[in-house]
Amino acid sequence: MSRRLARELAFFVLFQHDLGRVPWPDAVRWLLTENELSPDAVTFLKEIVAGAIGNQKEIDGVLRHYSQDWPLARMASTDRNILRLAVYELLFRSDIPVEVTVNEAVEMAKKYGDEDSGKFVNGVLGTVIRAVQEMVNVPVKVDGGTNE
Repeated sequence: MSRRLARELAFFVLFQHDLGRVPWPDAVRWLLTENELSPDAVTFLKEIVAGAIGNQKEIDGVLRHYSQDWPLARMASTDRNILRLAVYELLFRSDIPVEVTVNEAVEMAKKYGDEDSGKFVNGVLGTVIRAVQEMVNVPVKVDGGTNE
């Protein structure tokens, strides 16, 4: 449960950073005064926030590409930041099972977004996951042959 709360707090930090331009360390500090987390969960919270913000340009590029009908600026800010967090986990955190990332993102979208947010987040993440799986399974050509 502590990782779930850490992930939820990470979403709050991303949201504050995105809309209010609040420096993320300040947002984390404030949220930790209001929420009790284990030391491991605090570390996890800081890692995923720093990772999502540090890789935001690449993450936003992925979101632009795989949600072409929904530009980032048109997305609900809740959906956009839940997706940023989830795409960070999918691309940069191999220690987190894909199913956990998707489930947590969809649950947050249902809780904090509108009635269609869960479906939207699930759809975008499904598209990203399929694309990543296709890239991983593509045979690589080496010296005219294939190396699988």
